Amino acid sequence: MPSVTDAVKRVLVGRPFRSERLSETLLRKRIALPVFASDALSSVAYAPDEVFLTLSIAGIAAYAFSPWIALAVVVVMLVVVASYRQNVHAYPSGGGDYEVATVNLGPNAGLTVGSALLVDYVLTVAVSISSGAQYAATAIPLLRGHEALFAVVLVVLLMTVNLRGIRESGTAFAVPTYIFMFSIIGMALWGFGRYLFGELPQAPSAGFELAAEHDISGGLTSLAGAFLILRAFSSGAAALTGVEAISNGVPAFRKPKSRNAATTLLLLGLISVTMLVSIITLANLTRVRFAEDPAVQLLRDGVPVGDSYVQDPIIGQLAATVFDHFTIAFYLVTAATGVILVLAANTAFNGFPVLASILARDGYLPKQLHTRGDRLAFSNGIIALAGAAIVLILAFDAQVTRLIQLYIVGVFVSFTMSQTGMIRHWTRLLRTEADPSARGRMKRSRVINSIGLGLTGLVLVIVLLTKFTQGAWIAILAMVVIFANMKLIRRHYTSVSRELAIAEDAGAKALPTGVRSVVLVSKLHKPTLRALAYARAARPTDLQAVTVAVDPEETAALQARWDALGLPIPLTVLDSPYREISRPVVEHVKALRARHPRDLVTVYVPEYVVGHWWETLLHNQSALRLRARLRYTPGVMVASVPWQLSSSEGMEERTDRSAPGLVRRGAFGPTPARPEASSPNAVTPPASGSGGSGGSGDGEHEGVR
Repeated sequence: MPSVTDAVKRVLVGRPFRSERLSETLLRKRIALPVFASDALSSVAYAPDEVFLTLSIAGIAAYAFSPWIALAVVVVMLVVVASYRQNVHAYPSGGGDYEVATVNLGPNAGLTVGSALLVDYVLTVAVSISSGAQYAATAIPLLRGHEALFAVVLVVLLMTVNLRGIRESGTAFAVPTYIFMFSIIGMALWGFGRYLFGELPQAPSAGFELAAEHDISGGLTSLAGAFLILRAFSSGAAALTGVEAISNGVPAFRKPKSRNAATTLLLLGLISVTMLVSIITLANLTRVRFAEDPAVQLLRDGVPVGDSYVQDPIIGQLAATVFDHFTIAFYLVTAATGVILVLAANTAFNGFPVLASILARDGYLPKQLHTRGDRLAFSNGIIALAGAAIVLILAFDAQVTRLIQLYIVGVFVSFTMSQTGMIRHWTRLLRTEADPSARGRMKRSRVINSIGLGLTGLVLVIVLLTKFTQGAWIAILAMVVIFANMKLIRRHYTSVSRELAIAEDAGAKALPTGVRSVVLVSKLHKPTLRALAYARAARPTDLQAVTVAVDPEETAALQARWDALGLPIPLTVLDSPYREISRPVVEHVKALRARHPRDLVTVYVPEYVVGHWWETLLHNQSALRLRARLRYTPGVMVASVPWQLSSSEGMEERTDRSAPGLVRRGAFGPTPARPEASSPNAVTPPASGSGGSGGSGDGEHEGVR
């Protein structure tokens, strides 16, 4: 029978996929668009809010700059999309910006991009989910004050869906993503139609006056005013996040991969800028008022509205205005917006694990992130992303205004370095390319990437200047920490690989001159006899049984029983005046190694294999400590000899059906007796059984130590 854990996992994640089915998980363009573009598409739900919110600091006059800010964002978006269309054709392997920077600018540049993108993906989940939680709290008053907890639940839900595989998550999220796109575009068309016929009403907040939070000395044309406009632009540039995810996800597309990815990029850019411009234009036509501190800045007849006023997001106000006589459409727009804000995090759940897998493959992250799970998804990366996002959500209490200040720094770092790398890429190819038509294409591509470098570099400078003190320094610090850790991880893997490399003359040195075996004994029973038989079957050079004299009477009885059975192996008794078990054994083994330095010493430890967690507490504790001590002794191996108690029956079948990794970590069931390395100079397999072994395998000595 399957275990409860296995049954729950199969309900949540589904049945495992064979490796041959990887091609079946590849995406069509109509599914790839919501999978990889939901982040950029959903930015229209909060990017306009942040633009108007920032401009409101200077009062209503600053709203006049919102169309120009939208136009600037559109220009940058289209240039970046055009640039990344070059990327997916030149580097279709899925490395994206990391691969471009590594190949053309060097490993350190690649790591800079990798660390920036990892941070940005985590922030994508935190910002999107927090924004969705705030929308939900607007519609459901019971959630107010509990947005952070609700956001955590949403992250866990998204993680579970993504663990089912990229194709399943894409299919599940495609419908709400398309509903959001059509509802926003439909609202814009209906609103513009009503405006042309003179029937467009004013927004619910249009009757308020908007007081400036701070007086801008010299007006908006001054240095302070220009800085405010640049800050609003940097907030609106959040619309560009998610573009890089497609270049990282090219392997997930169906063939022809590069062409399908480039087409999806173009659709993403056109749809995203259309929705962004439409919302900002409609907000100005309906005279939406959106303040950073609505309780103080929004005035009714010259009096602040106070804390009782609830400021709805801009899309919510527009939906109420455009569909003032069509309630169903209003609820459709607001519900779709709230859902897409949650699903926007799905872009990160597809981009982060792939990037982490590539970094792990190159030795910069733990190797566990490179392996696929049951459903052919990078499960460890998905779980790591969810955990990091939850930490951020709880730390910032799911407040979008605070989180978004950390946002987009990383993505523009990757944009800028990617464009630089692509320019070098085309320049390198032009040196060897002789075909005139190919050279012409390369030169056009280099021009596109050069324009992209200029714009993304300028935006990066603006973002750093306007957001650094607002919280962007935290994101930059996180990038530095991740960069340093990846360098250390790579150094560790390189050092281990160098240490474990086989030398040319290793064959002669690998064989010891002899093998001296030590079988630990506490009492004479079946586990001890099995360990003795196993040790004799290995035909060692020398074999001895060892017991520790903790209790003189028990030791004498053991010696008498040993002699009575006529066992052909000498029993060595180690004195232990302080009733220790581990120390006398370790000292005896070390002395044996000192007398025979060219021989290998193998210590056989009988152990119980139990079936219940509480039995682990009653048995096998001493040998855990003993193995930990012997593990660091060069030239010493430890062989665990399991004896399966009746309570462990059926554990083998349950282990076979358990989650990946549990067997590897020794969480269940018995394993065959096999040597366990006791030194850093040898491979160390996990202990067999669930609880280790006692001082000599029977749990009799747990009361002593």
